[in-house]
This record gives sequence, structure tokens and C-alpha cells, in this order.
Amino acid sequence: MKAIASHPYIVILRKIEWNEQKYIETHHQLRLFEDRILSSANEFQLDHVYDVSYRTSFLYLHTNQGVFSYNIKEDPIEFIKAFKGLKH
Repeated sequence: MKAIASHPYIVILRKIEWNEQKYIETHHQLRLFEDRILSSANEFQLDHVYDVSYRTSFLYLHTNQGVFSYNIKEDPIEFIKAFKGLKH
């Protein structure tokens, strides 16, 4: 099944090696399908996602399991419009 919309997000890991602090940034895609939303670590059935919102550099998925945040660098308005189009 092909994704209806996707949006890039980053995961920042802090690692300490030899008394040196390093930040490792990995890039991922949040993908919207007709029945679910997939991230690199989670799968949410669309029926369990109540809303999608964003503030400054975070995109939030409001689900029946709580709120999940994703660090973003680009405006997610197209992803949100696609989600709201499926939910209504």
C-alpha cells in the first residue's frame, strides 16, 4: 500500500564517549496511510489517532495511548491536511 502523505522528522540521541558528549541525529519519515500512521518506532491505527497538531519544531500525534511528539524542521501543514481529510 502506498503512503498518502509523509513528513520528515529527526531523532536526536545524546551519547557520551571518552568524556565527550555527542549528539547523533537520525532522519526518519512519518507516513500516513488510509488506515494507519507509521513512524520508525510506532504504528498507530487511524481510528486511534484523535488529532495531529504542531508547534514551532514539534509535530504531535494525539492518540488513545497518549501524545507522541516528533522533532521536525519543516512545516507539516500538508501532512496535517491529508490526515484531517481522511478523518472527516
